Amino acid sequence: MSVSSSRFSLRISRQELVLIFITMVWGGTFLVVHRAMAHSGPFFFVGLRFATASLLLAFFFRRYLKQVTWLEIKAGALIGVAIAGGYGLQTWGMQTISSSQSAFLTALYVPVVPLLQWVFLRRPPGLMAWLGILLAFTGLVLVAGPQDGSLTLNAGEIATLLSTLAIAAEIILISRYAGQVDVRRVTLIQLMVASACAFVLMVPNGESVPAMSMPLLLSALGLGAASALIQVTMNWAQRSVSPTRATVIYAGEPVWAGVVGRIAGERLPAAALLGAALIVCGVIVSELRIRRKRAVPDEAPLEP
Repeated sequence: MSVSSSRFSLRISRQELVLIFITMVWGGTFLVVHRAMAHSGPFFFVGLRFATASLLLAFFFRRYLKQVTWLEIKAGALIGVAIAGGYGLQTWGMQTISSSQSAFLTALYVPVVPLLQWVFLRRPPGLMAWLGILLAFTGLVLVAGPQDGSLTLNAGEIATLLSTLAIAAEIILISRYAGQVDVRRVTLIQLMVASACAFVLMVPNGESVPAMSMPLLLSALGLGAASALIQVTMNWAQRSVSPTRATVIYAGEPVWAGVVGRIAGERLPAAALLGAALIVCGVIVSELRIRRKRAVPDEAPLEP
C-alpha cells in the first residue's frame, strides 16, 4: 500500500512581482503605438523610440560603459536585431488593426516556440504544448474574424504573426545571456542596435522622415522611457526567473492591453473576446508540464 502527498503553495519572488508590473506597462504601450501611427511611419517610430531609450540609458549608465566586453556586444547585437524585427513588424501591423487585436496576436509567440523547436531541433511538443497550440490557434481564428467559413488574415495580422517569431527569439536570447553579461551595458547595446536596424528598414518600406509634432515627440519620449525600463528589468529579472515562469507572467500583457484599449473605446466583437481568452489560456497551458510524483511507502518492509 502506498500513498502520495501533494502540497500547493504560491510563492512570488521580488523579481516576479517586478515582471508583473512591467507586463502591465508593456500592455499599456500598445495603444500609444497605435495612436502614434497617425503621425509617423512604423519603422521611423520604432527607431525614434529606441533611440530615445538608448539616450536615456547612456545618460544614467555612462559610468559603466568602459568595461564593455565582446560577449556583451554579441549578445546585445543579437537581441537588438530580434527586437527590431519584433517591434518593427508589430508596429507596421498596427496601421491596419487595433491595439487590442495586435496584443492578443502577439501573445501567440509562446505556443509557437514548441513548433519551432520541433522543426529546427527535432524536439516534438509534449501533450500540454499541443493542447496550448490548439487553444491558441482556435483563439487566432476567432480574433481574426473568419468570413464565409474561411480564415482570412489581412496584411496587419500577418505582419503581427510574423513578429511573434522575433519576439520569441528575443526572450530566448535574453535568457541565454542574462547571467553572463552586465545588464546595463547589454541593454544599452541592444537598444542602440534595434534603433539602427529600424531606421535602416525605413528604406525598403519607402518611409520618409515625418514632420515633427508634439504628439509624436511625446509618444517617442514616453515609449522610450518605457522601453528602457522594460528591457533593463527583463534582463535583470530573467537572471533568476526561469523562461517558463517569465513567459507565463508575460501572458498577462495582452490582457492589460485589452483593458487599456477598452477604456480608450476599442470594442472587440464577442467572438474576438472569446478568441482572446483562448489565446491567453493557450499561452499558459503550453508552458505547463505534467509531473508525476513517485509514491512514498507508508512504512518500510519488514525483514524476514
